[in-house]
Amino acid sequence: MPTLIDLRRRIKSVKNTQQITKAMKTVSTAKFKKAQRGVVEGRPQWHNAPGFLARISRWAGARAHPLFAVRDEKNILVLVVTSDKGLCGAFNSNLLSRTLDFIREKESSSAVALALVGKKAVNFFRKQPYVVDWAYSDKVDKLGAGERRQLARHLMRRYAFLDTDGVYIAYNEFKSVLAPRITITKLLPIRLDAAAAEPQAVPPDWEPSGFAPFESLIPGYVEDQIGHALGESLAAEQAARMMAMDNASQNAEELITGLVLGLNKIRQAGITKELLEIMTAVEALKQ
Repeated sequence: MPTLIDLRRRIKSVKNTQQITKAMKTVSTAKFKKAQRGVVEGRPQWHNAPGFLARISRWAGARAHPLFAVRDEKNILVLVVTSDKGLCGAFNSNLLSRTLDFIREKESSSAVALALVGKKAVNFFRKQPYVVDWAYSDKVDKLGAGERRQLARHLMRRYAFLDTDGVYIAYNEFKSVLAPRITITKLLPIRLDAAAAEPQAVPPDWEPSGFAPFESLIPGYVEDQIGHALGESLAAEQAARMMAMDNASQNAEELITGLVLGLNKIRQAGITKELLEIMTAVEALKQ
């Protein structure tokens, strides 16, 4: 049976932990609001860009750019976006488990290579038998435009030089504060959607050729889609950490309540025992 000193020490320890979880929740809340604002402001551009590019790509034709060419997927590359830190519930584990299932389905017909963003992804796939083609695990939330451009060029170069036949991206999309949505979508090749080109629209005349406009459009598009995944992942991460720290604070409060109740019971039992000893001594003196 624990003593009063043991219980007091445990209560103090849990209270200190609760202070930490509350502080981490406050920090995550501030970061989440900032990340959410960036995601909400950027979604119109991110969501409209594929349709716009599909339309002008359909006008230009599949031969206008190497990234429009569709090939049999003998080799694929999967870009996985996770966080650097933990303490965010099942944010990383669910994504990595779903991505691993997707890779195992694909490897039955394709050779799989990986591009990893985030320490959790790097540490997880380090133990898996897959080739890591590109890795970044240094402050993912601070990943700047230069690093995104470098990653986009690397992916485009791999596809244009026929080193891979398809590029997929796996990340957590911010859906709500309660739970993110795991998204695995194809980044390359850029799909030529027939429905995106209006039949009655007159195709434009390309000057000097159909390839020239895409020299700047496509790199910017790929960079934006990678930025989209990073932004969504960051917002979902902070929301998951905020909820995890809130749950931890509530669990700590329940644990403290139980420990205080046990402490009071022990104290009450001690007081009752002392009163019985006093009454017994008084009765003995009377006799």
